[in-house]
Amino acid sequence: MNVIDHVRDMAAAGLHSNVRILSSLLLTMSNNNPELLSPTQKYQLLVYHADSIFHDKEYRNAACKYSMALQQKKVLSKTSKVRTSTGGAASNIQAQSLPSEIEVKYKIAECYTILKLDKDAIAVLDGIPSRQRTPKINMMLANLYRKAGQERSAVTSYKEVLRHCPLALDAIIGLLSLSVKGAEVASMTMDVIQSIPNLDWLSVWIKAYAFIHAGDNQRAINTICSLEKKSLLRDNVDLLVSLADVYFRAGDTKNAILKFEQAQMLDPYLIKGMDVYGYLMAREGHLEDVEVLGGRLFNISDQHAEPWVISGCHSFYSKRYSRALYLGAKAIQLNSNSVQALLLKGAALRNMGRVQEAIIHFREAMRLAPCRLDCYEGLIDCYLASNGIREAMGMANNIYKTLGANAQTLTILATVCLEDPVTQEKAKTLLDKALAQRPDYTKAVVKKAELLSREQKHEEGIALLRNALANQSDCVLHRMLGDFLVAVNDYQEAMDQYSIALSLDPNDQKSLEGMQKMEKEESPTDATVELDGDDMEGSGEDGDLEGSDSEAAQWADQEQWFGMQ
Repeated sequence: MNVIDHVRDMAAAGLHSNVRILSSLLLTMSNNNPELLSPTQKYQLLVYHADSIFHDKEYRNAACKYSMALQQKKVLSKTSKVRTSTGGAASNIQAQSLPSEIEVKYKIAECYTILKLDKDAIAVLDGIPSRQRTPKINMMLANLYRKAGQERSAVTSYKEVLRHCPLALDAIIGLLSLSVKGAEVASMTMDVIQSIPNLDWLSVWIKAYAFIHAGDNQRAINTICSLEKKSLLRDNVDLLVSLADVYFRAGDTKNAILKFEQAQMLDPYLIKGMDVYGYLMAREGHLEDVEVLGGRLFNISDQHAEPWVISGCHSFYSKRYSRALYLGAKAIQLNSNSVQALLLKGAALRNMGRVQEAIIHFREAMRLAPCRLDCYEGLIDCYLASNGIREAMGMANNIYKTLGANAQTLTILATVCLEDPVTQEKAKTLLDKALAQRPDYTKAVVKKAELLSREQKHEEGIALLRNALANQSDCVLHRMLGDFLVAVNDYQEAMDQYSIALSLDPNDQKSLEGMQKMEKEESPTDATVELDGDDMEGSGEDGDLEGSDSEAAQWADQEQWFGMQ
């Protein structure tokens, strides 16, 4: 047993720090005296040394050492041709025990991927002949191709993964996300489904994810629910998270939150999907719960984008946009494919007046999630903010034609039509169609109520909002109902509606302003006192604003420091 065997055994035992020290010393000795180690031994030692550096997360250094190992392998290949004729079977056995050259190339690609050098990673893996690519190499290549927009190559690589491993479900999702038909994907798994018992659910699972990636949310919900009701798959966390996500895409916030909470109860360490859950909770005004959720996820792992996104959502809905921008950028740094992080950063940039930068982020989110309407809504909001009504109208029409006439697409198109006085009647027709499909769709109700308010049709607005609130409780709807009731001089019930709105979202400034305005109008004497009090408080609020500005500057400085603009 020689010293290389000891190094190999330590590496196999996971003693990486020991391997690193010993291999470094032995390599230095070999450099000073090339006769100490044979070419084979030096190649082995370089690979074990690189592995130990990789384990220490020094990826650039590890990639360099793996490349040195490959150079040594070339020297070894030349010398082995000479030795094969004399060494016979012993040389072949020794060659078979060496670290695989293909595995070393995979490790280099892994380093480049972690360093976000995707082009370099693709170049290394492309250099491996197709017949020698293992399933994990094809899987990495497929993900890299998809990220680079090389969809045809990505499809080919995913199919290669399934040819060897027909139960590789992430590869199946990859194919479906690239618009490969569900029937074609299912055919690639048919043999294994028929040969193994209790796999009859897989074809339904494939159908569900095919609906998801085709943007057919309702059929996706129905299919996942049918799977989730089966006794063998009941309470599966992955299915619950997928179901919650589809409810969210369909605009059903209540059921989305319900399913996320159910998944979280089953798995307290769950991270996947929690960024969307945190966003929904923040949007609904539950900022204290969002803060607790973010802290809990940071304790689980701060190397995932989700806790950063959740904290960013808390900052965004607390109107601390500079901090939200920094946290969104940090999340993107950890996972450049995080759609929720891109949307967070885009929204923060938009609210800070940096509309053109926001547009870039919303477009990237659209590329990654072409069936998520909130990506398009963010972009349309940017166009409208910069008076680009024509661009917004073109985008809204494109969504309408691509995804069909459902409540969400009709509302998006109506939202743009409301910005142009010429298309007000069209907006009304579109909103009526949306509400005919889904009378409880909050965004459509809000836009219709805004239109009725402009037309001063207060009684119609009150009837619309009462009908919508019969089966749900929403802060914005209660506040808007309060506004309509004020317009018809029903002050007592208006006060009740503002109170309900504030109980749902204590940070809703418009409800607070409506309530304060009513109180001043009802008691002029008290109003004078309150005005004086407000003036006194105002000086304190100026101090808070100054604090906010200094905090914004602090986070902006940090953003520049981390190079995240």
